[in-house]
Amino acid sequence: MSVSRDSRTVSRNDGTVEVRGWVQDIRNLGGISFVILRDRFGTIQITLPKKKIDAELFEKLTTLPRESVISVTGDVKASDQTELGLEIIPLSFILHSSAAVPLPMGVIDKVNVEMDTRLNNRFMDLRKPEIRAIFELKSLMLELLNEAMTANGFMQVFTPKVVASGAEGGSTLFKVDYFGRPAYLAQSPQLYKQMLMSTGLDRIYEIGPAFRAEHSNTNRHVTEFISFDGEMSWISSQSDIMGMIEKVIDHILRGLKDKGRGQLALLGKDVNVPSVPYPVLTYAECLNMLASKGMNLKEGDDLGTEGEKIIGEIMSEKGNDLYWIAEYPEAEKPFYIMEKDGTPYSFSFDLDYKGQEISSGGQREHRYDKLRERMIKKGLDPESFDFYLDAFKYGMPPHGGWGIGIERMLVKMLDLPNVREAILFPRDLSRLSP
Repeated sequence: MSVSRDSRTVSRNDGTVEVRGWVQDIRNLGGISFVILRDRFGTIQITLPKKKIDAELFEKLTTLPRESVISVTGDVKASDQTELGLEIIPLSFILHSSAAVPLPMGVIDKVNVEMDTRLNNRFMDLRKPEIRAIFELKSLMLELLNEAMTANGFMQVFTPKVVASGAEGGSTLFKVDYFGRPAYLAQSPQLYKQMLMSTGLDRIYEIGPAFRAEHSNTNRHVTEFISFDGEMSWISSQSDIMGMIEKVIDHILRGLKDKGRGQLALLGKDVNVPSVPYPVLTYAECLNMLASKGMNLKEGDDLGTEGEKIIGEIMSEKGNDLYWIAEYPEAEKPFYIMEKDGTPYSFSFDLDYKGQEISSGGQREHRYDKLRERMIKKGLDPESFDFYLDAFKYGMPPHGGWGIGIERMLVKMLDLPNVREAILFPRDLSRLSP
């Protein structure tokens, strides 16, 4: 019989095994006691029949503070009373670390704990299997993302996170002192990934941190998050980009549904995999949809959180969790987005998931003169972007790309109440520690 699950379980030459982990619970039932030991992969029962166990060993094991870290050496016995179908009868143990009493919060106690308490004690919160499952799914999500990008001919890159200027504008930039010169934390790799299109590296992607100094204290905003950005050359329209994103997300959702079954079951969740292609709504169509629900916006208005939510409800009624909103007014989009000639619109899109935007992108303006015109139109000084514009001056193919918020996507997939649930150590307006 074997209890080998991973490196935390060691089989010994004398036929005994050593198991390691945290003391999750101790149950004293008079003549017999149980220590429930937990590691990353689950729990195992240490059974202590009082009359068959050394008295000192019995006393020490059954009086340990919960969450203490120990190693137990013992014999494996079959048991139809445990989930694993086995138990450990201890012969000896090592106390590696005794937990202080009382605990800052419970691990298995069925008591609601405030979000701030959980985040202040994140090391303890992450001991909960259901919380840890979120991050195991996040890790799997990134593994699947890399698979999909490699399969579609993309190369992974890494661009600077301390930059001289921002891609989105100054109001949400974090300013830092760079050896006496002003610099900023990167809002996105936008300018750099476009520059790479001029090199012949025609399909690139990056997974990395992004920083937004947004004064928004909501359940969907944080100041640091993980962004998945891609850029591709030789496109004929923004539909090429949208089709690529659909391929990647379809691979992720199918993979999570299959390979993440255990974690999803622990969370009581399932992953719906919408058929591709996803429906496409235009910005103008969205205004009409909102008007039909009594929300009247004028041309050029931001759809806003409430507008996105209403559209999400309408699309959900039609069985669509994922859908595109395309051709936004060019006045509302950054300088690098291509205008739709002869109209007030642009070749841009958002991908919404259950009523919330998780991705933005579009076709870029690759023509040098037009790009300079766009900058001036947006009130920017092209001379401040020479490092970027030079890549367009000497030959740039048609291209486009996207950015996807990894945590936002995971939160919508799992129907979590707050984006902070999907970030190990969140950063927001009030939280800089731990």
